[in-house]
Amino acid sequence: MIDADGVRAGIGWADAVAALREALIGGLDPGSQPARTSVATAAGELLLMPAEHGGMVGVKVLSVAPRNDALGLPRIQASYILMDAETLSPRAVLDGAALTTLRTPALSAVAVDALATPDSHRLVVFGAGPQAEGHVHALRVVRPIEQVRIVSRSPGAVAALLERLDEAGIVASAGTPDDVVSADLVVAATSAAAPVFDGGLVRDHAVVVAVGSHHPDRRELDAALLGRAVVVVDDVETALREAGDVILAIEDGPLRADDLVGLSGLISSAQVPVRRSPAVFKSVGMGWQDLVIADAVFRASSPRD
Repeated sequence: MIDADGVRAGIGWADAVAALREALIGGLDPGSQPARTSVATAAGELLLMPAEHGGMVGVKVLSVAPRNDALGLPRIQASYILMDAETLSPRAVLDGAALTTLRTPALSAVAVDALATPDSHRLVVFGAGPQAEGHVHALRVVRPIEQVRIVSRSPGAVAALLERLDEAGIVASAGTPDDVVSADLVVAATSAAAPVFDGGLVRDHAVVVAVGSHHPDRRELDAALLGRAVVVVDDVETALREAGDVILAIEDGPLRADDLVGLSGLISSAQVPVRRSPAVFKSVGMGWQDLVIADAVFRASSPRD
């Protein structure tokens, strides 16, 4: 049993980024992995995310209970079961929420490292929750972040996040949506159903990451931004099924499905697209990402001879 503290202690941000990058370079094909399954319940939904790679099999089971917010309970809860691929014997059960908080920012960092200019140092983050915080740490692994602005409609959450970042030695301040005008990197990690900033303000050299939703009818980015950007996704077919930012931009007209670039092809080819426009990385999260990080945590946590 590996609890949240054990997950965080088992692998650092740099190692998490490296593990995901190495899996993609090593030939892992996200499109060959099983799709996420959603099961409706009276209180919300269950999400099942299975995967197999590198001699290990695993599944993350998540519960999403919207009414928990009013009860002071987590809206999303999760557990991860890691198994041996040959025998399907359970090897470990990990805290799934901590795993998600680690792997999503780490994957964003892989994409940013492939897309952003080397001197990108001004970061604007929309959201003030665990994903927002995780992205600050993960992106600092791949770029020399010097300026961090946190944008959220919850002043209390912003203040708490700024305090935690300060304790970690990271200088950050509260910002506004207009701060994207000067940003090199923008992260949208919110529960919003509609765009959280004007995409027309994003500069041509910037990279925008959106991780807030995997629902086809919700988006954090406007269609105009995706229409003028190089759009990279975890997996093309998965994005066309789940990524509202992508699906709605296609429906609105500025974006075509043929324009999408899969992250695995980008990383394995080591060919960064030539662009004179922003780049967008839209991630909905996939089971293989959890498996790679869970396996890395398990290996780091297991006793050695």
